[in-house]
Amino acid sequence: MVAAAPAKPEGPFKRDPLPYALNALEPVIDQQTMELHTTKHHQGYVDKLNAEVAKDPALKNKTLDEIVKNVSAYNDTVRNNAGGHWNHSFFWTIMTPPDKSGTPSPGLAKAIDEQFGSLDEMKTAFDKAGTDRFGSGWAWLIVNPEGRLQITSTPNQDNPLMGDAPVKGTPILGNDLWEHAYYLNYQNKRADYLKAWWGVVNWEQVSKNYAAALKPATTK
Repeated sequence: MVAAAPAKPEGPFKRDPLPYALNALEPVIDQQTMELHTTKHHQGYVDKLNAEVAKDPALKNKTLDEIVKNVSAYNDTVRNNAGGHWNHSFFWTIMTPPDKSGTPSPGLAKAIDEQFGSLDEMKTAFDKAGTDRFGSGWAWLIVNPEGRLQITSTPNQDNPLMGDAPVKGTPILGNDLWEHAYYLNYQNKRADYLKAWWGVVNWEQVSKNYAAALKPATTK
């Protein structure tokens, strides 16, 4: 008799459905990569985080944002899996089918021009942050505590919201640099993936993220 597979740990955290079909980002990101990325990698972070919640009373009733912002108070398993869940949940929302990518809002476009010179120059700097990140991690466009746009990168599943992040800020755009995000289509050519990825950026959502991030930054 074959033993039943162990049940996944139940808990407060769940992976939301994608806002588009698994094949909607093709040809930039293929359906198989999206299926593996969501149902295996992202779901794995959720399951492991829920397992930690079940073991640690200090995590009870905490929101994901609360855990991430105070992540140094917890163990590395919590850090990696809370970060993985937050990062991926964010990542899915700032992508869209190529024919819906759009352009930055006037306010965001102006801020990009002022900070980087042009949208193309911002993309170049962002891609450089991605290619310069050794190993796995993320590249980010953030609104820093002074309310200005800034590009940074983080290792593993860290992000700029974490209280101990070297460069802190509110992410408005982020790209996954782990090989599982691109290896089936791009093999080891991370630079090719980074360049192609701009074709599925959801600029409407990124612009909304920018407007929302400015509110606390400008009221301090």
